[in-house]
Amino acid sequence: MDRENLPSAKKELLRQMSSPNKSKDDSRANLNRKMSVQEYELLKEEDEGCLKKYRRQCMEEMHNKLSFGPRFEGVHDLDSGEAFLEVIEKEHHSTVVVVHIYKIGIKGCEQLNSCLDCLATEYPTVKFCRIDAVSSGAAERFSDEYLPTLLVYKAGELLGNFLSCTQHLSEEFFATDVEAFLNSYGLLPEKELPKLEDEEENDVE
Repeated sequence: MDRENLPSAKKELLRQMSSPNKSKDDSRANLNRKMSVQEYELLKEEDEGCLKKYRRQCMEEMHNKLSFGPRFEGVHDLDSGEAFLEVIEKEHHSTVVVVHIYKIGIKGCEQLNSCLDCLATEYPTVKFCRIDAVSSGAAERFSDEYLPTLLVYKAGELLGNFLSCTQHLSEEFFATDVEAFLNSYGLLPEKELPKLEDEEENDVE
């Protein structure tokens, strides 16, 4: 074929096809070149970052599927028997409601209130409440010897009724002890997942 009579575009194509060795050699040299330590570390960090991101997404998706119902902040103070009944009967059917009936001056009541404040931050899907026995209108039923009392409900059904519940705990008890006590009866859901963003920040540091 007479190359002189070919259009310039075809000439360029033929030139590239007839002398591909240079580009191939260059790419082969790049492939065969040994990777430096710095490049290896960069690739390794990039791979680990991708894996962490993927793991976080998977765990968040799984957690969202397992998390049902509303979320709460802190312990809710109930000021009357009507408020007590309302929180039991009208709360979302999947929500566990923990009610602490207390009385000021009764041993263990104040400490249990502090423990529930801590647990409320770790179990935002559980509705923790407290009500003074006098305010509840049931002071006669809940005399001092039965306090503090913990009642646990779900979908309006009483799941746990623990009169003078501090008898089941050591003299000095903490939030973890109350958590273990409730978990021994299977009354608390799975704890919230830790913040993976915080974990990643710690890894970077």
